[in-house]
Amino acid sequence: MPVRAVQHFARMRGGAQAQLLLADDGHYYIVKFQNNPQHRRVLANELLAHVLLRHLELPTPECEIVEVREELIAGSPGLFIEQGTRRVACQAGLQIGSRYPGDPARLPVYDYLPDSLLRQVMNTDCFIGMVAFDKWVSNADGRQAIFFRDQVARWRPATAQGNPDQRGLVAAMIDHGFAFTAHQWRFQDPPLAGIYPRPWLYDAVSGWDSFQPWLDRIRQLSPEILDDAAKPIPPQWYDEAPAALDALLEELYARRRRVPELLRAAKLAPRDPFPNWR
Repeated sequence: MPVRAVQHFARMRGGAQAQLLLADDGHYYIVKFQNNPQHRRVLANELLAHVLLRHLELPTPECEIVEVREELIAGSPGLFIEQGTRRVACQAGLQIGSRYPGDPARLPVYDYLPDSLLRQVMNTDCFIGMVAFDKWVSNADGRQAIFFRDQVARWRPATAQGNPDQRGLVAAMIDHGFAFTAHQWRFQDPPLAGIYPRPWLYDAVSGWDSFQPWLDRIRQLSPEILDDAAKPIPPQWYDEAPAALDALLEELYARRRRVPELLRAAKLAPRDPFPNWR
């Protein structure tokens, strides 16, 4: 059941020209609209990626289908899309929303941290798992993350076994509209795609075991998970072309066993991101 947007809060940076909206469930969402400049298929990509990341137990914000009605758009001057020199209203209907991790007026959220602070992030090991994910889904965008303070166990489940109330800086992975090479829905494999531009994050990679348990979770993924991920996607997000969506999911399922090969290709790239993997 979609949540309904009730208030426009802010316009966000980025190519999709997303908007920060308050919904009737009391949460704020960064919402991408169907008529965003990148393509409506990026909404489907976001929802599929969210389900897969949850299966892999990699940290990403909750994702919801957000209904935005005509009356909210008409009463919110900031709800527009820039198309060159023109401005057009955001399209009403069902959009995709990534939940903001708290009250934006109270919780500082950063998309960049200097190394001194990044080294304090409690779940930086997830960046290694994200390489396997980004290779699998052929993410054509740079790896993006946000950083904020929260209960660590919410974003790194293994921490719950120790001190579940521990708080600290955490990372959450965002912006997966360019999975599956964005609207093209095909798979390309540049060797350094998905590598975050902070090389020391991968110092711990010493071999295949460093990508566990994520490699096993990808290989053991059942087709039912992909089917369940696809069912809630509104047909207009994939141009009412179910055959194209089915073909995407079939190829994604078949690629599960290619992920080690794709990681090896990254290791052999001219700029080796895993120098301690010998």
